[in-house]
Parts: sequence; C-alpha cells; structure tokens
Amino acid sequence: MKLFSSTEFNSFEDLFVNQLEDLYDAEQRLTQALPKMAEAASSSQLQQAFQQHLAETEGHVSRLETIFRQLGTDPKRETCQAMKGLISEGEEMVDAKGDSSIKDAALIAAAQRVEHYEISGYGTARSFARRLGLNEAANLLQQTLQEEKAADEKLNQIAEGSINLQASATSGATVGAGATTTAGSRY
Repeated sequence: MKLFSSTEFNSFEDLFVNQLEDLYDAEQRLTQALPKMAEAASSSQLQQAFQQHLAETEGHVSRLETIFRQLGTDPKRETCQAMKGLISEGEEMVDAKGDSSIKDAALIAAAQRVEHYEISGYGTARSFARRLGLNEAANLLQQTLQEEKAADEKLNQIAEGSINLQASATSGATVGAGATTTAGSRY
C-alpha cells in the first residue's frame, strides 16, 4: 500500500497496465495459497481440483508475463488488496477444525469467492485490451478467463455432486424453508 501517494492514470493504457499488475499480484498470491487448500481438503476430488488449478494458475502468471513483454514493460505487482483479503478468509477455512466434509464445503466457498473475483478481473482486462486494439493480449486474457470460469464450474460440480450432500447430512443444518448452508454457487 502506498502511503501519501496515489496511482496516476494519464491514459487508458495506464489503467490497463494497472489492472494487469493487480492480476499479476493476485495470481502470485494464489500460487502460494492453493497448495495449502489442497492439503487441507479431505476429499480427493477437491484436492485434485485445487492441484489442477495451481498448474493453471502458474500458466496464468506466465500469460501475464507474456502480455507485459508485448507491452514492452517488465512484469510488476500492484498489491491486490482484494486477493489478500480473500486469501485471508481462505486461510481461516484451511485452519478450521471440525467435520471434514463441512470444512471441504467451506474451502469450496472460499475458493469460489476467489474465482469470482478473478473472473471479474480478467473480464475487465480483456475488455480493456480489446478497446486498446491489443488483440494478442485480449486472446491470452480470454484463455485465462475461460479457465477461471471452468475452475468455478468444477468447484460447483464437486460441491453440488458430493460435498454439500455430505456436509448437510452430517450437520442436518437448514435455514428457512429447506435451504441448506453449504457451498456451491451459480450466477
């Protein structure tokens, strides 16, 4: 965080680069968090999903570095406060005690928050790249956006296909007229 200074945007490209720097920092942070989430998961399917997404995330970092090179600039990280917060919440789930299936549902909930943030960030950056006529960058950002959406969908399938069922059966918790308090989202 910059003390007593502010970000300056003198062009739309400045804003685009700032968004890339934010995503670059977010992805770097995620490469450190995903192994912890995989280790904390009790479901082998969920562990595998986190490990697969780690490999994809490393590819996302590489794509961002390619875009920075295309722009003639060195990759730089702009602290992503949102990802710091999301990862902090995820760490609470990693460290949580209790029933393993409920913890897995909590891990999915935390991971999907991250995915939704990344989907938003990559969608915006891709749109900016298109507006700037940076077609190669837009294509790379679109590839990552598709992978982020697929990761979210995979987490949703794991949640709805098994984890939520196990978690709700274990706890028997319901809220209101039949709604359960488990992970998995559709937007």
